[in-house]
Amino acid sequence: MRTPRPRLIAGLLLTPLLAGCFSSSGNDSSSDSSGSGSGGRLSVALAFPPAENYSPYGQDAFDLSRLGVAEGLTRLDANGTAVPALAESWSSEQGGKNWVFTLRDAKFQDGTDVTAKAVSAALTRAAAADPAPAALSGVKLTAQAVGEDQVRVATATADPVLPLRLTNPSLAVFSPKAYGKDGKVNPVGTATGPFELTRISGDTAATLDRFDDYWGGRAQASGIDAKFVSDGTARANALRTGDVDIAEAVPVAQVATLKKTTVHEINTARNTSLFLNTQAGVFKDAGLRAAAREAIDTSAVAKGVFEGYAEPAQGIYGPALTWASGKRTEPTGRAKATSPKGKSITIATYSDRPELPETAQVLQQQLQKAGFTVKLEVRTYARLESDLLAKKFDAAVVSRNMMLDTGDPVTVLGSDFTCDGSYNLAFLCDKNVDRLVSAAGAESDPGKRQDAAMKAEAAILGTDAVIPLVHLKVVTGIGTSVKGAVLDPYEREFVGTGTRR
Repeated sequence: MRTPRPRLIAGLLLTPLLAGCFSSSGNDSSSDSSGSGSGGRLSVALAFPPAENYSPYGQDAFDLSRLGVAEGLTRLDANGTAVPALAESWSSEQGGKNWVFTLRDAKFQDGTDVTAKAVSAALTRAAAADPAPAALSGVKLTAQAVGEDQVRVATATADPVLPLRLTNPSLAVFSPKAYGKDGKVNPVGTATGPFELTRISGDTAATLDRFDDYWGGRAQASGIDAKFVSDGTARANALRTGDVDIAEAVPVAQVATLKKTTVHEINTARNTSLFLNTQAGVFKDAGLRAAAREAIDTSAVAKGVFEGYAEPAQGIYGPALTWASGKRTEPTGRAKATSPKGKSITIATYSDRPELPETAQVLQQQLQKAGFTVKLEVRTYARLESDLLAKKFDAAVVSRNMMLDTGDPVTVLGSDFTCDGSYNLAFLCDKNVDRLVSAAGAESDPGKRQDAAMKAEAAILGTDAVIPLVHLKVVTGIGTSVKGAVLDPYEREFVGTGTRR
């Protein structure tokens, strides 16, 4: 076992790139985290069932993060700044090409120590994953142990936001026993968070117990019983009847059926947008993409579908990002709209967020009025994702938190809109966009980085590959007996060490 070290303040923190705030119902989620931990079990309903058997390299990583199972070297704080998690301090070398992270004393849930060797191996495996985690889109990352308690993380080119990048749940650290020869990762009992995943019931439920040796202090709840409920009405009903203590993503249509004291809303960096397939089908034609954009009335979506819990989109970055509105520039180079002439398109979306099928129906009516023939394909996200990424649809209505991957406004552009992007639902490959995103990624000054991101946003919108529809608020249902539930604008945390009832 390593000799205990005094805790240090982070050696280098980035200036906040997002002005947001965590809030909680009742006490703060971190309050009294070292207390007796005598609270009962929590029952929670999450909206998105695991689609990849809890693989940390895809969207399932966010379930592991929300449930307090897994964590990485750093995490996002209330202001969108990278702050210590498994690393207690860090500093940069060679102009940002290398970063050295000093580890805190921590244990894996299997009882073994968190060592530099284990951490570097975990990051190396994440960097080699196929497809790569969204946070590593366009980044070549290597990790090497430096003694027992330091890890040197290097990138091919200087990366000024690497500490932010490492906050991504897909870069969580697991014990060596988690990694199989087949490349799969088993998160059961192998992570480092305050709650240990102990049993998985397919894609419907999971059981978690408190991890008493968590470095941040014992959680106040003794465990979590998680249910994955795709149907939003069912989630709201479960909260109303007391079957669950906390319900994620309550549909706006169900808010009126709940007690006001159980309804908690927060502005987020989440957008609902229409992504158009630029590589196959009707929307390869830029003129037809322009026709779709001109046909869509976003105010009808905001008012008719979201009932005041959203506002018409101004761009990729919404009002939760307070710096964006003053920096936005108008898109240029847009194609002239051409007549659809009855061309048939299929719009895909998922039912896990009930507003999305309703949004697709509104768009269907608007686009048909403009001359398109429109079919809808609605599934759960778990059943849709593979076909979505395989270019099988002309368009997709998708809800996306633009700060979810790293908390940095540039990296989301790299993953979602560049030729090599790992979550590029529009399949956009535009040299000018790639150039501007690359230039933005090279900026280390936060203000200049934001300016460059807005130039790239204008170029992306100029292609009409994506049509932002609305900027969202998220509603969480929280039972009146629950204290310390986390309302996170980044949607990475759901329960914390102070969440209890």
